[in-house]
Order: sequence, then C-alpha cells, then structure tokens
Amino acid sequence: MLKETSSGLYCEAGKFHIDPWEPVERALLTHAHGDHARSGSAAYLCTPQTVPLLRRRFGPDAVVEALPYDNVLTLGTVRVSFHPAGHILGSAQIRIEGPGGVWVVAGDYKRAPDPTCAEFVPVPCDIFVTESTFGLPIYRWDATSAVIADVLSWWNANREAGKTSVLFCYTIGKAQRLLTELARVTDTPVYVHGMLTATIDAYREAGVALPDVRQVIERDGAKRSQKVSLAGELVLAPLSARGTPWMRRLGVHSDAFASGLMRVRGVRRQRAYDRGFVISDHADWPALLQTVAESGASRVLATHGYAGPLARYLKATGLETGVIRTAWEGEPSGE
Repeated sequence: MLKETSSGLYCEAGKFHIDPWEPVERALLTHAHGDHARSGSAAYLCTPQTVPLLRRRFGPDAVVEALPYDNVLTLGTVRVSFHPAGHILGSAQIRIEGPGGVWVVAGDYKRAPDPTCAEFVPVPCDIFVTESTFGLPIYRWDATSAVIADVLSWWNANREAGKTSVLFCYTIGKAQRLLTELARVTDTPVYVHGMLTATIDAYREAGVALPDVRQVIERDGAKRSQKVSLAGELVLAPLSARGTPWMRRLGVHSDAFASGLMRVRGVRRQRAYDRGFVISDHADWPALLQTVAESGASRVLATHGYAGPLARYLKATGLETGVIRTAWEGEPSGE
C-alpha cells in the first residue's frame, strides 16, 4: 500500500506522501522537525498541535489542514488517522487502512513521559514502519529525573565557580521539555537564546504550560539594554549558536549538550563538550523492541538511524523485515 519513491513514502490509493523530502501535491506529516517537514508542497495534513509550529516554519501562505488524534479521514480508497507518538508537541503515528491491510508509520517517537506532549499510544497493525535513530543495544535511557538532577548539579557547580552554564539543545521539543522538567526542581529563572522564543511561544499557544524565561539580550524600548552578567545562570541555546560571536556575550562558561547521542562517550569527547546529558526524544533500544511487539505487526520496516542492525535483529526473532532509506541517511537525526 505504501511504496518508496524519489520523494519519500507514497500511498497511491490515497494520493499522498508521508514526510516527503521534496515538494509534492499532498503531504501527511508526522511532526514539525525539519527532516520530516519540508517546505514547498501544495498542501499539508497534520495534527492541530503541529499547525503553529509549521506556520513558523513554512509561513502564513502554506496550505495546512489539521486532523485531530484518533479522527478518521477517507482519502481515495484508504482511511487515515493520527495517533500520539510522544516525540514532540503534535507528533503522530499515521495509521493507514485499506485493501493492503493496516499500516502504521510511526515517525519519530519516544516512550518516556513528557509533560509537553501527548503520551505515545501503541497502534495495532499488520505492517509497522519504525524509526531506528538509536537502534543499537548500547542506547538505553536513564530516568529523566536522574538526568535533570545531574543538570542541576552541574549548574550549581558552575555557579559556585562564577561560570555561565550553556546547555545546547534542539529548538523544538527538547528545549521545552528541559524547561518544564527544570521547573519541577528549581524556581531559578532560565535564560534562552533568541532563536528559542518562537517555538516556546508556539508551545504556549498550543496550551502547554511552560515556565517564564529570560532572553540573554532583551530589548528596552527601541534599543538594546546593556549586557548583564550571566555568571551563575543557565542558558539554553541551539546548536547553531556554538562558536558564534553570540557566545562571547556569556563570558566565562561551561557548555553541555542534551541528547541521546551523548550515551557514547567518544561522541562527547569528539565534539568537545564539557558535559553531555543523555536525554532523548527518541525511543531507546528496549522501547523500540517493546513498541514493535505491541504493534502486533508481522512485517516491520526500519528507517532513520540504525535501520539495518534493528531489521537484522528483528528478522532473527521471526519477523519479516526490511529497510526504508531516506534522504537523510548518514545525517545526525538524533536528540
């Protein structure tokens, strides 16, 4: 029912693509991250919570329609519905039912609790398309509370040393999750890079309760206020800010990266972060296996990340498996 094309997964019976990487007539999107939501298509369908994120990415003229979780829409000869994926705000698994059985394209997903998005819901199917960003047994996540405690300890140590704590994170999903989790353990305000404010506002527009934040440089009337000392403060920033002149405003600082990639110690050393905090918006190895089992699928297609190793492991358990290649193979899609 779904086939691979030069633009991505395509459903001929419904005349739509899923997360295409080239402009198409109709795109169904699992979520708003840039490797899944590309501009230029004639029309988009996503969850209502994803709409404000896409508006900021695509602009006001893009044709974006919304389908709430669990609602069913008939497209051609198939029935489609969106179901929570637990990855970021509005993220969805896409269920397609038609003559070829029931397919579920999971997009990116996680099983860990996250107060900023709807919790993952297993969706039974015949054919399951799963991500495999962290599809190796070495990737296993600690409890979020333990990671946040480590972040707080690092921040406190830097405060005592008179340093600014700079925590790099992804702008959609990770930043908002970190803010919410930190607010549970401290009432000290967190500063953010200006690039984070738009997505923080989008989360608020969608009804997600987030703590107040302060921009590193705020505006006072029509002109910028004088720079204040940020020694002892925590600043969340996008990866693109690293090594830029913006960093010089922060004075003496210690930096860290919040990502599942930090599970591999060599990656942190290679990228020369002072600290790495292992917190991911993707499923780890046990969660991938759990999700495949709960889907009840007899055929599993792996995509993104370590698709080959995951497919081989699942094949050894008796499942029919395969790999779907994407335009993003070899690029760091991880969080």
